[in-house]
Amino acid sequence: MNIRLEQSKDWREVENLTREAFWNVYRPGCTEHYVLNRYRTNPDFIPELDFVMEENNRIIGHVMFSKAEIILDDGTAFPSCTFGPISIHPDCKRKGYGLQLLQYALDKAREMGIGLLQMEGNIEFYRHAGFDLASKKKIHYHAEPRESEVLYFLAQELIPGYWGNREGTYCPPKGYFITDENPEAFEAYEATFPKKGKAFQEGQLPQFCQSCGMPLTKNEDCGTNADGSIDFDYCKYCYKDGKFMQECTMDDMIEHCSQFVNEVNKNMPQPMTKEEYKQMMRGFFPMLKRWRK
Repeated sequence: MNIRLEQSKDWREVENLTREAFWNVYRPGCTEHYVLNRYRTNPDFIPELDFVMEENNRIIGHVMFSKAEIILDDGTAFPSCTFGPISIHPDCKRKGYGLQLLQYALDKAREMGIGLLQMEGNIEFYRHAGFDLASKKKIHYHAEPRESEVLYFLAQELIPGYWGNREGTYCPPKGYFITDENPEAFEAYEATFPKKGKAFQEGQLPQFCQSCGMPLTKNEDCGTNADGSIDFDYCKYCYKDGKFMQECTMDDMIEHCSQFVNEVNKNMPQPMTKEEYKQMMRGFFPMLKRWRK
């Protein structure tokens, strides 16, 4: 087993590895390989923490790190870092390779003076590498209520005392949203790989229409592209044949969706009024692809 820095000659192999590792895991298909492709020229990218793992001269793992920041409650930016994607080839999973690769990278990050990491992931895996809920350190996630104990948002202080008794809010670096900002470029890039079937499957993150927020759980919920194929980003009520079915503003969409508050309340522990539902949507909708600025 060998862990070394990634080289330019590895790029395509590593991107294909990343695609294989993430396909249909968190969502139908994946975008992590494109994020990696574009991140290498991003000023937030940390080339000293861009590692591949080899076994018998074959790359079976990869991890990259990025600069990040936390906005403190007084409005100032506190320097931090994050990492991901971290990939292990599907043939090599559940053998401890992922933890071995991550521990190696964390040691190198610590040596570089990186004092704090936060990321989104499964606590049951990442606790073995020293991570815990970020909320315990008063680090809040931008997309969740401030008082929430966000089970997928994790942090670790690599240098004791680096974070101190501060409090602030974290948003992933913009580089991680590159696919949403330029979906046409992603589709062109994805077309250079062998075609794979997208699918809903158990264990994926909740999927929502990126226009109206409707839950997407099966193919029949989804809209269609211009060629008639399934579009996994939008629901059948918002998107058909590659076009939005209604031209509207985000506020128009919120007003439209608010009339279904009684249906939403059937799945809520405490019923909301129409105005409460609209207020919730005003916080949620700006994160949807159609309305993201």
